[in-house]
Amino acid sequence: MLRDLILRTRSYRRFRQDVSVEKETLRELVDLARLSASAANRQPLKFFLSWEPERNKRIFPYLAWAGYLTDWPGPEEGERPAAYIVLLGDTSITTEFDSDPGIACQSILLGATERSLGGCIFGAVDRKGLQKEFSIAPRYRIIHVIALGVPVETVVLEEMQTENSYRYWRDEKGIHHVPKRPLSQFVLEAERDLQD
Repeated sequence: MLRDLILRTRSYRRFRQDVSVEKETLRELVDLARLSASAANRQPLKFFLSWEPERNKRIFPYLAWAGYLTDWPGPEEGERPAAYIVLLGDTSITTEFDSDPGIACQSILLGATERSLGGCIFGAVDRKGLQKEFSIAPRYRIIHVIALGVPVETVVLEEMQTENSYRYWRDEKGIHHVPKRPLSQFVLEAERDLQD
């Protein structure tokens, strides 16, 4: 069921680095993004794939790993991603990418979960550094980076306890907790709900 797939599609930041993700698997995941909706059907996204350890090492330092885990610099060697997909916006097609990146990322992560992989979408990227590292042409704007691999961490969802308790956290066993607002805070059923 789709709900189960969505519940299992979490942001994972620690992986089995020794279990490779094949190039063909990455191409299949990108194909899911390609087949997904695109604003005005312009299809302006491009995808730079990385599945080789040496290339992965070059991408890793340009990512900020977990803003709320201030004492954690990111996964140690052995728990780093086995692959990456770098989402690029092709400005020769358009400079407005609308909802395409979010749709593409979700399609890729759902496909990854279906294949017993996990991933994390990075918006906190040193874009200038990464662009320079790979001599990416100026026409391509780096939008997101998706890290992928076989997860080695447990991520659990739980109800938010207070209005501002939205920060994810790890307990002493390394379990990653993600607070979620209740459904009642998402659905505005009456016109009066729109007024405050």
